[in-house]
Amino acid sequence: MKPKLLTTITDYSAKLFFADALAGITVAMVALPLSIAIAIASGAEPAAGLVTAIVGGLLISALGGSRVQIGGPTGAFIVVVYGVIDQFGFDGLLLATLMAGVILLIAAMARAGSLIALIPEAVIEGFTIGIALIIAISQLKDLFGLSIARLPADFVDTVPALWAARHSASLVAAVIGIASIVAIALLRRRAGSIIVIALASAAVALFTLPVETIHSRFGDLPNGLPFPSLPAITLARMSELLPSALVIAFLAGVESLLSAIVADRMIGGAHRSNAELLAQGAANIASPLFGGLPATGAIARTTANVRAGGRTPVAGIVHALAILVFVVAAAPLAGYLAMPALAALLMVTAWSMSEPHRWREHLRARPADRFLLLLTMILTVVSDLTVAIAVGTAIGLAQRLIRRDVEPAEWTPPDR
Repeated sequence: MKPKLLTTITDYSAKLFFADALAGITVAMVALPLSIAIAIASGAEPAAGLVTAIVGGLLISALGGSRVQIGGPTGAFIVVVYGVIDQFGFDGLLLATLMAGVILLIAAMARAGSLIALIPEAVIEGFTIGIALIIAISQLKDLFGLSIARLPADFVDTVPALWAARHSASLVAAVIGIASIVAIALLRRRAGSIIVIALASAAVALFTLPVETIHSRFGDLPNGLPFPSLPAITLARMSELLPSALVIAFLAGVESLLSAIVADRMIGGAHRSNAELLAQGAANIASPLFGGLPATGAIARTTANVRAGGRTPVAGIVHALAILVFVVAAAPLAGYLAMPALAALLMVTAWSMSEPHRWREHLRARPADRFLLLLTMILTVVSDLTVAIAVGTAIGLAQRLIRRDVEPAEWTPPDR
């Protein structure tokens, strides 16, 4: 479980550092607004997303088993985090995340990294598309400036609430939001999201447009990391939060290992799955101590890191430190960010999560796989992510057993 940082640092050079530093700063420009947007969509304070990117991102790069993995808050956690905060409060989320970190450490010690192969691909794709749909629907409130105090945690209740508030939509917010979607979609491969959001927010500030901003909703952001502290821990609290902790640990493990696999294909490398789980465990223990969200490897940011020239974990460390420098030196600027522009960023993120380029491939898949994907997606949307993953994985494993062409064993009933 040796971290990749120790492997790559032995023959490190100034040329490699320059490439990693440039890539890290580039990814930080993508991660900065996205971390804030994910925190807000999760029902948390914007600062929680920044803390996660700094603390979680630093530990995942320093201790992880991938050369180019970028860690932080991700869209896949929005549904889970929102539900936990709604049911148990933010303090409950902190304890659930800490418990998930311990579970991931145990999984790493048990060398469970290879178990990802047992999860059917259709299940992963199904709940990812389901989560993307929930994220997109939840962003309609800020995208169109709807007057809703707080969206319900359940998707089934969210749609009627949005429809009931349709008359409160703001034309100005809608124009900014839709224009931002188009611009971010066109520039997302060039780290242009922060430029689009900055321009949209500057227009709101300069022309004093009636559009909600981070400052108008949440007040000033802190200009540094908070002092670490433990959430309230009791056996009763841990017992009721255990199912949520298991889901967080599962998602963190699966998404980080999937991201590492994608990165391996891009750079021709080979990640260490158990070291990656160990890093995820450490990150999810440390992040809640500073008031952060669950952290995991982020596929989109990892891909952006590779495309920007990152080749060692130093790029991920620079990314985390660059965000920390922004928080310390320029936190008040984040207060001007316009909510419709941040919602637009998450809409584009949700679209990317659904992998539209693979929809035709899904339609051509065998009927059993199409059924499994659709079932997992529907259960994710209308029921519960835990149920969706459990049912989908059970059915998927049963399908694998049925597909095996194994001769039945000879059996003779015993004499009675």
